[in-house]
Amino acid sequence: MTRPHEDTLLYLDNVTVSFDGFRALNALSLVMERGEMRAVIGPNGAGKTTMMDVITGKTRPDEGAVIFGRDTDLTRLDEPAIAALGIGRKFQKPTVFEPLTVWDNFLLALAGDRRPQFTLWARETEAESDRIEAFLATTRLGDLRHRRAGDLSHGQKQWLEIGMLLAQDPQLLLVDEPVAGMTDAETAQTAELLREINRSHSVVVVEHDMDFVRALGVKVTVLHEGSVLSEGSIDHVGADPKVIEVYLGR
Repeated sequence: MTRPHEDTLLYLDNVTVSFDGFRALNALSLVMERGEMRAVIGPNGAGKTTMMDVITGKTRPDEGAVIFGRDTDLTRLDEPAIAALGIGRKFQKPTVFEPLTVWDNFLLALAGDRRPQFTLWARETEAESDRIEAFLATTRLGDLRHRRAGDLSHGQKQWLEIGMLLAQDPQLLLVDEPVAGMTDAETAQTAELLREINRSHSVVVVEHDMDFVRALGVKVTVLHEGSVLSEGSIDHVGADPKVIEVYLGR
């Protein structure tokens, strides 16, 4: 792959990952620009989760490079170092601090010193309170600020965790199946939330819900057997005979 220009935030070049002889990623190459939101779709086993594992340092590839920013090769870094660079990941199942309020979840997630001894004695500063108010507004959880996270609906927990990820101030958010198990109304609100986040952050969304992907209105990458099968608008990939055969037609 030709080295991308300076506006490129992330690119994977010829990335291969094998598990016991099975190629989860097979010479995968992908380019993502700064400020972009990209939807990644594909059948089960296509390599979507492994791709995110490689980007976040959970899995080290057998071959290939994963470049973040101008020249940082993520394959040489561990997970904490990659997170510190500004790459945040949200898994499919929401993981929030259920006994704590929505407000306190955001407070704990704020980038900065959150060691136990600090958290025990500290009170949020005015600047932190302002940031939390902004996250509450973005996630539409303002009326629930004093509600225990464990009492939220599934969709509300997803929004809280996305907001907590924002609180860590990442450059790139990796979001795995954010609307699984949501109502239609929650799904529509999640699409709106991610579009709003994309105004100031780059986002990769892995998803199976095609209506949701269409609502995002972004470039779509289709993975199959560890490689890019098709790429373009939702209408373009939806009309691609190869995509219909291996994914949409199933």
